[in-house]
Amino acid sequence: MSVTEAGATIWLTGLPSAGKTTIAYELAGRLREGGHRVEVLDGDEIREFLSAGLGFSREDRHTNVQRIGFVAELLAANGVKALVPVIAPYADSREAVRKRHQSEGTAYLEVHVATPVEVCSVRDVKGLYAKQAAGEISGLTGVDDPYEAPEAPDLRIESHTQTVQESAASLLALLTERGLA
Repeated sequence: MSVTEAGATIWLTGLPSAGKTTIAYELAGRLREGGHRVEVLDGDEIREFLSAGLGFSREDRHTNVQRIGFVAELLAANGVKALVPVIAPYADSREAVRKRHQSEGTAYLEVHVATPVEVCSVRDVKGLYAKQAAGEISGLTGVDDPYEAPEAPDLRIESHTQTVQESAASLLALLTERGLA
């Protein structure tokens, strides 16, 4: 297997509206231009098709993350760069995914898109912060539900201080440094 055929899971964790998905799609385009096989496992799509029926309890969130981690590892083990822009609010859930990858010998990188909640609530891409503020929903990660930020991610991106292109470039640089791009 050549370097360009090496698969990997790149998990982008962070609060809602942090920029995870936007950065993932920007990186996906750059990787495809470089001849890499890439899939973006969007959290909203996964919830609709793979995790339909799950709620947002801690147990259901853990199950969702494990399902996504399984699919990502399967793709990565077969030479695909699996970009996973999924909140995954609990450290133990993310660690279980990392351990699965390690046990299979599959590359795994954790990227913390560390955007402050104040910035995310202004971006409010899906209107979740407004709904929470209006009392229409509860259990919003980082507001009235926990978010355990990674203590030692492979990369921390502060999307509020740089462009999407700069964020994707820093992630591509890490992949190159690790021999994955």
